[in-house]
Order: sequence, then C-alpha cells, then structure tokens
Amino acid sequence: MRGLYFEEFEIGAEYTHPFTRTVTEMDNVMFTSLTMNLQPLHLDEEFAKKSVHGARVVNSLFTVALIGAFHVPELTMGTTLGNLGYDKIQFPHPVFHGDTLRAETTILDKRESTSRDDSGIVWFEHRGFNQDDTLVCLLHRVGLMAKKQEEEGAR
Repeated sequence: MRGLYFEEFEIGAEYTHPFTRTVTEMDNVMFTSLTMNLQPLHLDEEFAKKSVHGARVVNSLFTVALIGAFHVPELTMGTTLGNLGYDKIQFPHPVFHGDTLRAETTILDKRESTSRDDSGIVWFEHRGFNQDDTLVCLLHRVGLMAKKQEEEGAR
C-alpha cells in the first residue's frame, strides 16, 4: 500500500477515511503524561467535574495527532517527504473518553516545489468527527509530497 504521488493529487478531491478509533482514558492520560502537560482538565476528574465540560477533556494535541494520521494509508504512506506546517487548527467541540473518531480529507491546493525538482507541495484539510458526526477538529496542513520517478525502480 502506498500513498499518492504529487501528480496524483487533484484539487477539490475529497476522501472519507475508512478507519475509526475510540479514544480511551488510557490514551489521554498516557499522551498527556508523556508530553508533560500538567493541565488538570485532562488528568484530574474532580477538577474537571467543576469545569464547563463536567468531565475530563481529551488532550487537544492527541486529537490533532489522531485526526492528522487517519489519511496516511490512503494519501501519504511512503510518498510524503514531511510536513511543512499547519495553517489552521480548530477544536469546535471537545473530545471525551469513549468518543469514537473518524476523519475526512479535502485537497485544497497544490503547486510544484520551487526549490526541489523531485517534489511538490499539497495543502490538505483534515476534518475529525465524533460518533454523533459532530465536528471536533479542523486542520489545514501543508505537506511536501514526492513526485513519481521516471525510471522504474528508482524509488
């Protein structure tokens, strides 16, 4: 399985990714602890009960990592040369323990690289939804994508 090469991306193309993932308490506690985020909203149930959410909220950077990964098998597996940046990250609704997430991607734009002849730049919009189809995460990402090689076996 491989992702798409630069030439294969079409502006406006939309992808509904087939994967889903239920976010567990362990995911949240481990990620939050590994990244040394001491925010009690993620770790302290008693604190979080008194918040506007009424319960612990999943670390938003975990949500970014998960939603930003659902596309990999279909779109960028082995064909990406790296992320160039994120233009937008939004969280319109919190993620809670037990939420099941899925993602969709739209290709926003693309252009040839001006500094490399082996790659191009692609702008992606990744949208994450929970089990109720509520938008929980919106990402605009810029990726450096490999071009197809002329010679067979060059990759």
